[in-house]
Amino acid sequence: MQVERQTAEFASVVSLSVQQLQDMITNTIRAQYNGSSQSTLMYSKPYTKRIDNLRMPMGYQPPKFQSFDRKGNPKQHVAHFVETCNNAGTDGDLLVKQLVRSLRGNAFDWYIDLTPECIDS
Repeated sequence: MQVERQTAEFASVVSLSVQQLQDMITNTIRAQYNGSSQSTLMYSKPYTKRIDNLRMPMGYQPPKFQSFDRKGNPKQHVAHFVETCNNAGTDGDLLVKQLVRSLRGNAFDWYIDLTPECIDS
Protein backbone atom coordinates (compact mmCIF):
# COMPACT_ATOMS: atom_id res chain seq x y z
CA MET A 1 0.00 0.00 0.00
CA GLN A 2 2.85 2.39 0.87
CA VAL A 3 4.51 1.80 -2.52
CA GLU A 4 1.23 2.42 -4.36
CA ARG A 5 0.72 5.71 -2.52
CA GLN A 6 4.28 6.86 -3.30
CA THR A 7 3.83 5.88 -6.95
CA ALA A 8 0.59 7.87 -7.14
CA GLU A 9 2.25 10.92 -5.54
CA PHE A 10 5.18 10.67 -7.97
CA ALA A 11 2.80 10.39 -10.95
CA SER A 12 0.93 13.51 -9.84
CA VAL A 13 4.18 15.50 -9.55
CA VAL A 14 5.40 14.28 -12.95
CA SER A 15 2.16 15.45 -14.58
CA LEU A 16 2.71 19.06 -13.43
CA SER A 17 4.06 21.60 -15.88
CA VAL A 18 7.27 23.50 -15.20
CA GLN A 19 5.24 26.66 -14.60
CA GLN A 20 3.03 24.86 -12.08
CA LEU A 21 6.10 23.60 -10.23
CA GLN A 22 7.62 27.09 -10.19
CA ASP A 23 4.35 28.51 -8.87
CA MET A 24 4.21 25.85 -6.15
CA ILE A 25 7.77 26.63 -5.06
CA THR A 26 7.14 30.39 -5.11
CA ASN A 27 3.93 30.04 -3.10
CA THR A 28 5.63 27.78 -0.56
CA ILE A 29 8.44 30.31 -0.10
CA ARG A 30 5.95 33.17 0.25
CA ALA A 31 3.96 31.23 2.83
CA GLN A 32 7.09 30.37 4.78
CA TYR A 33 8.39 33.93 4.87
CA ASN A 34 5.02 35.73 4.94
CA GLY A 35 5.87 38.00 2.07
CA SER A 36 6.91 38.35 -1.49
CA SER A 37 9.63 35.95 -2.50
CA GLN A 38 10.25 37.88 -5.73
CA SER A 39 12.14 40.70 -4.08
CA THR A 40 13.86 38.76 -1.32
CA LEU A 41 14.63 35.25 -2.50
CA MET A 42 14.34 35.09 -6.28
CA TYR A 43 16.81 36.59 -8.73
CA SER A 44 16.14 37.27 -12.38
CA LYS A 45 18.71 38.70 -14.74
CA PRO A 46 18.06 42.34 -15.68
CA TYR A 47 18.73 41.67 -19.36
CA THR A 48 16.44 39.95 -21.83
CA LYS A 49 16.56 36.31 -22.85
CA ARG A 50 17.85 37.44 -26.26
CA ILE A 51 20.98 38.79 -24.60
CA ASP A 52 21.21 35.85 -22.21
CA ASN A 53 21.22 33.46 -25.19
CA LEU A 54 24.20 35.20 -26.82
CA ARG A 55 27.40 33.20 -26.58
CA MET A 56 30.85 34.59 -25.99
CA PRO A 57 33.30 34.26 -28.90
CA MET A 58 35.25 31.00 -29.14
CA GLY A 59 38.33 31.18 -26.93
CA TYR A 60 37.11 34.28 -25.07
CA GLN A 61 38.88 34.83 -21.77
CA PRO A 62 37.20 37.36 -19.46
CA PRO A 63 39.53 40.27 -18.74
CA LYS A 64 40.29 41.42 -15.23
CA PHE A 65 37.89 44.26 -14.51
CA GLN A 66 38.34 47.14 -12.13
CA SER A 67 35.63 46.84 -9.49
CA PHE A 68 33.07 49.59 -9.02
CA ASP A 69 31.17 50.08 -5.78
CA ARG A 70 29.43 53.44 -6.47
CA LYS A 71 32.12 55.37 -4.59
CA GLY A 72 34.10 56.38 -7.66
CA ASN A 73 33.17 58.02 -10.94
CA PRO A 74 30.56 55.86 -12.74
CA LYS A 75 31.21 57.45 -16.15
CA GLN A 76 34.91 56.73 -15.81
CA HIS A 77 34.20 53.14 -14.72
CA VAL A 78 31.91 52.47 -17.69
CA ALA A 79 34.47 53.95 -20.12
CA HIS A 80 37.21 51.75 -18.65
CA PHE A 81 34.89 48.72 -18.68
CA VAL A 82 33.95 49.21 -22.37
CA GLU A 83 37.59 49.65 -23.41
CA THR A 84 38.66 46.59 -21.42
CA CYS A 85 35.95 44.47 -23.05
CA ASN A 86 36.63 45.80 -26.54
CA ASN A 87 40.33 45.00 -26.14
CA ALA A 88 39.34 41.44 -25.20
CA GLY A 89 37.18 41.06 -28.31
CA THR A 90 33.81 41.70 -26.73
CA ASP A 91 31.48 44.49 -27.76
CA GLY A 92 27.83 45.34 -28.24
CA ASP A 93 25.24 43.29 -26.40
CA LEU A 94 27.89 41.01 -24.94
CA LEU A 95 29.02 43.93 -22.77
CA VAL A 96 25.72 43.70 -20.91
CA LYS A 97 26.48 40.14 -19.82
CA GLN A 98 29.95 41.12 -18.60
CA LEU A 99 29.01 44.22 -16.58
CA VAL A 100 28.07 42.33 -13.43
CA ARG A 101 31.65 41.01 -13.20
CA SER A 102 32.87 44.55 -12.55
CA LEU A 103 30.41 45.48 -9.80
CA ARG A 104 30.59 45.02 -6.05
CA GLY A 105 29.07 46.42 -2.90
CA ASN A 106 26.35 49.03 -3.44
CA ALA A 107 26.76 48.92 -7.22
CA PHE A 108 26.16 45.17 -7.22
CA ASP A 109 23.12 45.65 -4.96
CA TRP A 110 21.77 48.21 -7.46
CA TYR A 111 22.33 45.76 -10.34
CA ILE A 112 20.53 42.82 -8.74
CA ASP A 113 17.58 45.06 -7.84
CA LEU A 114 16.97 46.07 -11.48
CA THR A 115 13.65 45.00 -12.98
CA PRO A 116 13.97 41.59 -14.68
CA GLU A 117 14.52 41.82 -18.44
CA CYS A 118 14.62 45.63 -18.46
CA ILE A 119 17.84 45.75 -20.53
CA ASP A 120 17.80 44.80 -24.21
CA SER A 121 20.84 46.59 -25.62
